[in-house]
Amino acid sequence: MQNLAIAIHGGAGTITPASMTPELEKAYKQALSKALNQSYEVLEKGGTALDAVELAVVLLEDSPLFNAGRGSVFTKEGKHEMDAAIMCGRTLEAGAVAGIRNIRNPVRLTRAILEHSDHVFLSGYGAEEFARKYQIDFEPEEYFYDQHRYKQWREVRDTDIFMLDHTEERKFGTVGAVARDANGDLAAATSTGGMTNKNYNRIGDSPVIGSGTYANNKTCAVSCTGHGEYFIRAVVAYDISCLMEYKGYTLQQACNEVVMNKLVKFGGEGGLVAVDSKGELALPFNSEGMYRGYRTSGKEGIVAIYKS
Repeated sequence: MQNLAIAIHGGAGTITPASMTPELEKAYKQALSKALNQSYEVLEKGGTALDAVELAVVLLEDSPLFNAGRGSVFTKEGKHEMDAAIMCGRTLEAGAVAGIRNIRNPVRLTRAILEHSDHVFLSGYGAEEFARKYQIDFEPEEYFYDQHRYKQWREVRDTDIFMLDHTEERKFGTVGAVARDANGDLAAATSTGGMTNKNYNRIGDSPVIGSGTYANNKTCAVSCTGHGEYFIRAVVAYDISCLMEYKGYTLQQACNEVVMNKLVKFGGEGGLVAVDSKGELALPFNSEGMYRGYRTSGKEGIVAIYKS
């Protein structure tokens, strides 16, 4: 089996043992392990990198623990607006959505856009119409209700404050995955519910091809999680690919330069998961922690949360 590899993330930020109960830590690790191992099985059975990253993100979207899909945070209006993207490294085809509501799995919609549309990026009502055409599942508002998320929103809804994810700590809620399949093809996918109390239909980096999500068989596949405004301005995902393509950096060198140097210099906090054409993985982050997991050919999967 040739260099199968997958890496996933469930958000980054100030995530420390002190901010976590043993029960919650166990729940996070179980959810990460489930997404990691089931998506790796797709690769093991000869499935494509696109199939693997889509499934990984679907499983994370279905968990209320992560700020994507079912666990999405509340907007200023008390609604849920979700963003997502997926990209194929072999063809450079991509699908992306922003500001969508009531879609059970936004990543499923991005895959439909990639396969059935001449467009890349759809938003709001139009994206939802496209979802109906291709029979993407919708859910009522109650499906996305979470008591913890609601409490976060209630604390700031009458202010102009927007929160990254939690009130107790800085956490950037996004889920994502990257993979290399048996054919050597790469893919990346990312999904998010954005920021608590966000206003004006704010859109982060997750659905922006080249900022939060990118895949190119020549170089790498990248899925980011962090303070989206900084990741957009730094064009993080494409910058890593460019350093590899034009300057000959290894994946790890490119990730270190962008995440640990460039982003830090102007205040960008977060991390990413990435895989290169050989199946090498990188999971750098400049925050206290990042929910993450990875697995490669012939090895058991590993999940982790804290810096150590």
